[in-house]
Amino acid sequence: MPISLQVLGTETLVQATTKDVSASGVFFYTSFELLQGAHIDFVMTLPPELTHADGIQVACKGEILRVQHGQAHGHIGVAAAIHAFDFFAASVSAGSNGS
Repeated sequence: MPISLQVLGTETLVQATTKDVSASGVFFYTSFELLQGAHIDFVMTLPPELTHADGIQVACKGEILRVQHGQAHGHIGVAAAIHAFDFFAASVSAGSNGS
């Protein structure tokens, strides 16, 4: 599934595609060079086959654990730990901060 992530401390926004997701981590492919140890924020939309509902998004905070070069189609494989996450409905606007 596609994800967008931000490298904390920068204005860098990165597009990626997940390969594996669990409650404690995610592995994704990207064409952007990420550094091991970087802290990231990202949002995933969980597919209906996992949630039995439409439009469930998960906002995650994590850290890059491993970067693998030489993946298929020139992409970079990235393993990240998920340190915190929060569920919200897809209808919540991206600019909403809950206040």
